Amino acid sequence: MSEPIITPELVLLDTDAGPDSASVIAALAALVARSGRCTDPDQLAAAAREREEKSATGLPGGIAIPHARVESVTAPTLAMARLSRRADFGGPDGPADIVFLIAAPAGAAGEHMKVLSSLARALVRPEFVSSLRDAPDADAVVELVQTAVDGGPRPAATATAAAGQDAAPAAAPTTRILAVTACPTGIAHTYMAADALKLAAERAGVDFEVETQGSTGSTPFAPETIAAADVVVFATDVGVKGRDRFVGKPVVASGVKRAINEPDAMIAEAVRTAADPDAATVSGDGAAASDAPTASRVGIGGQLKQALLTGVSYMIPFVAAGGLLMALGFLLAGYEIANSTVQKGMSDGMYYALHYSLWDLPPDGLMAYLGGVSFAIGNLAIGLMVAVLAGYIAYAIADRPGLAPGFTAGLIAVAVDAGFIGGLVGGLLAGVVALWLSRIPLPQWARGLQPVVIIPLVGTLITGFVMFALLARPLAWVNTSLEDWLNSMSGSSKVALGIVIGLMMCFDLGGPVNKAAYAFGVAGLGLAGAGVAQWEIMAAVMAAGMVPPLALALATTLRPSAFTEPERENGKAAWLLGASFISEGAIPFAAADPLRVIPSMMLGGAVTGALSMAMSVQCRAPHGGVFVLFAMNGTWWKFLIAIVAGVIVSAVAVLAAKQYQPNAEKAPEPATV
Repeated sequence: MSEPIITPELVLLDTDAGPDSASVIAALAALVARSGRCTDPDQLAAAAREREEKSATGLPGGIAIPHARVESVTAPTLAMARLSRRADFGGPDGPADIVFLIAAPAGAAGEHMKVLSSLARALVRPEFVSSLRDAPDADAVVELVQTAVDGGPRPAATATAAAGQDAAPAAAPTTRILAVTACPTGIAHTYMAADALKLAAERAGVDFEVETQGSTGSTPFAPETIAAADVVVFATDVGVKGRDRFVGKPVVASGVKRAINEPDAMIAEAVRTAADPDAATVSGDGAAASDAPTASRVGIGGQLKQALLTGVSYMIPFVAAGGLLMALGFLLAGYEIANSTVQKGMSDGMYYALHYSLWDLPPDGLMAYLGGVSFAIGNLAIGLMVAVLAGYIAYAIADRPGLAPGFTAGLIAVAVDAGFIGGLVGGLLAGVVALWLSRIPLPQWARGLQPVVIIPLVGTLITGFVMFALLARPLAWVNTSLEDWLNSMSGSSKVALGIVIGLMMCFDLGGPVNKAAYAFGVAGLGLAGAGVAQWEIMAAVMAAGMVPPLALALATTLRPSAFTEPERENGKAAWLLGASFISEGAIPFAAADPLRVIPSMMLGGAVTGALSMAMSVQCRAPHGGVFVLFAMNGTWWKFLIAIVAGVIVSAVAVLAAKQYQPNAEKAPEPATV
């Protein structure tokens, strides 16, 4: 008969094992050695500390589960300490007072993971944790833990458990969860949410697969994988591509930030949903879920935000590609390539692309021709911006049937000079119309025509008529008034706008507020009469968006002891991310410490935005960071000054904040001898 996984000799109750995680791990490793289950406690402790440095093992609720697999351990073992002085294991809500050391022999990978997942599955239940804290002696702890690890009956909630608390049920080993993660840019949140859910699923011991719909593309689930799934999790801030694949599956839906911050809660909710016969399911008409009531449904405001961010997400590649190609055209042929000196009503770049070739160069020569072609391609790509925005807003609301009405609404917005605002309104209108048409009951013979003929035809007609007959003039007036206001700005009003732009760009680091400011900037570049006012706004947007990752990279360099080891590693990568205008490089820092990081970043962003506008920095490219300095109209040095000022302000602010209120996840200071 195999040895029990835990015995009373492996339990320390109400003990002070030391001030930090290393001390607690050493005490538990020594306990394992004294029980005769480990021949080298130092090796076990070192392996557990090494694992801790790679990824903290702290869990919500003051729990930690350090673990290691080494040759000196002779049998799978659990050692547990209930601490009188808490120790920091990097938990999301502070130090831990319940610590389990999982020790497994080197060749016992299966045993190691089984113990880890079983214990973690039990630790998500508040009543189990409460029972551990109330256990009168080591024998009671052993009985509780052995029951949980062996998959026995759930322990009863103790009298001290919170009354009425809805604890997550234990996950059945056969529960199969599929997840889809997606954020507007698909650069950071998408993959962070996927990793967080995957680790939570491992802790809960459930079968789990994830599809990341990010910037590098995605590998869709196989049909048989979807068919075998018990529940699907949508952790997205944008519409789910191929949502119809999951029709009929129970669903848990939220934004990506919840998946990053509360992955264990989402997995537990998915397990409950899979077992609930009345749970909401994915419907086939583009809606978020069926009419079954559930707390996991995304509200109207959340659905509206998802639709808008979906449109912006699909629009950004057109803006980035088109804008950078136009900037390349300026670099090769000069800014006059955008003028109409050869043929009225057509830029010189477009004229060169249409009337010349490599075998018949224009009078200005090869560079002028190459610059003209680059400018023409970019101009055509960025000209699709509003149509793509509207089309994919409609797509997020009504799925594929909304594409035709949405794209048409976007083209109408451009035609009537309603611009970016017209695209937003037109996309929402098209999506609502298409969704309404999809819910009209039709005879069986007509249902096959509904998504491919009836909805695109009738939806486009209704949307187009409303846009032309009712909304064209009001939207054009709003757009024209906004342009006139921007063109009239000078002096203090410019500085005030720069401050607002800086605050927005640094508020949620790639979220909806950041994207709204960015879309505001690129929309100005897409105007037919774009000039100095629009170029100045774009410069302020880009400069402020570069501040957070650069500032945090600088802060981790100046005072590394104020940050955890993972944060210091992220700081190294943030240099390049910030220089490339990828604000998401600051997300790991903001997620771990939002109350100190985000205000500090906003302060520096406001300084940069104000300086950029005050110095009239101009940028004709919508993306690229320091790699598009050539598109700054000779103001690149002012651009760099504004960025450096904001970076210094943010770095000093965040270090000051961490100085007066130490980070709960801060790496321990090096010991002095």
